[in-house]
Amino acid sequence: MKILHTSDWHLGRMLYGKKRYPEFKAFLNWLIETIKLQEIDILLIAGDVFDTTTPSNYAQELYFQFLSDVAKNTDCQHVVVIGGNHDSPSLLEASKSVLKALNIYVVGAACDNLQDEVIVLKNDSHIPQAIICAVPYLRDRDIRKVEASETLDDKNKKLISGIKQHYHEVCKYAKEKQIKLCKTHKLEHLPMIGMGHLFAAGGKTEVDDGVRELYVGSLAHVDASVFPDYLDYVALGHLHVPQMVAKKDHIRYSGSPIAMGFGEAKQQKQVLMIDFEDGNSVITPIAVPCFQPLVSIKGNLEGILAPLSQLITDKSNSWLEIEYIGKEIISDLTEQINAHIQGSELEIRRIKNKRIIDKAISQSQSSETLEDLDEIEVFERCLAAHDIPKDQQAVLMGCYQEIMMQLVEEDVQAQ
Repeated sequence: MKILHTSDWHLGRMLYGKKRYPEFKAFLNWLIETIKLQEIDILLIAGDVFDTTTPSNYAQELYFQFLSDVAKNTDCQHVVVIGGNHDSPSLLEASKSVLKALNIYVVGAACDNLQDEVIVLKNDSHIPQAIICAVPYLRDRDIRKVEASETLDDKNKKLISGIKQHYHEVCKYAKEKQIKLCKTHKLEHLPMIGMGHLFAAGGKTEVDDGVRELYVGSLAHVDASVFPDYLDYVALGHLHVPQMVAKKDHIRYSGSPIAMGFGEAKQQKQVLMIDFEDGNSVITPIAVPCFQPLVSIKGNLEGILAPLSQLITDKSNSWLEIEYIGKEIISDLTEQINAHIQGSELEIRRIKNKRIIDKAISQSQSSETLEDLDEIEVFERCLAAHDIPKDQQAVLMGCYQEIMMQLVEEDVQAQ
């Protein structure tokens, strides 16, 4: 039995205003061919299918077309999808019943009955192949009760305890089911796979990777003890860097399949194949091709133009992030760079002129734009602009983050 683990597609994500649908489509086409080539039996998608809770019609079309292609054009027998913190639970759950008829199982949000997060996958002969503990991203209200006057430390302990308890109950039920099924079908072993969308303690991230904090105040970074030892594999999503958790080979983040920002550009993206045979498993990373090169160039004018010339010679179609750090103030930097690459396939997504910014700041003028800032940084600028005292800033920031998180989490009740 072969399982393929992927996550964090972020369908619909843009890069400095540029739509990336050709990349997403190319990846999904490649994934279909990989499923065929590797003769994959089960596909696991560990959250963040979409980049926002309100994905475009085309982003949704890509998702459903892919699932249709898996069902019609491959021998993959099952697909399991869990919701991530970027996903709309109600959107994912809306098609749940229809997709189940195609052996595609969706768990968009924590279930009222935790047994519903345990999925038994069977082959064409109705013999169990695997048990999936399909735990989605657990929202704050799913795992703890808010109490008056609780400290940040109290909240963190409750979040971690709530996550552990959730996994304990789901996996305990799955284990009981595993024992019964093995006895009924006379199986020596029935693989049990955990899924999750969370931040494991010690996890690696990258600047500009778009990884959003799951809980207010960077809380609830869980350790490997959350996952029972009897799980044969744990397929995680949320972090975009492929990695093991606590050096445990069977607990893995597949990482995002395409670079979500220039900070990820040098990573070799991958999906993970897990081959189960005779109770043993072999994990094999499969490299994902780069469908759109991203290049960051940093230096003085000469240090920028020289690499650009080489890219032009190489007939590159890269998207560029350029940061000028030379001593000389060049007010027409953008014009010079555009003239230099004219006629090539290079495309500039962002130019950061540090000297101009420094000059503007010294004159109490900000040259930042909303594209340069996330929602937290925008609020920080607002606090600074209104001369809010430092001691009040921390309190207001906490309230702001609570509001932001509430707006995201309210979507579970959306119609």
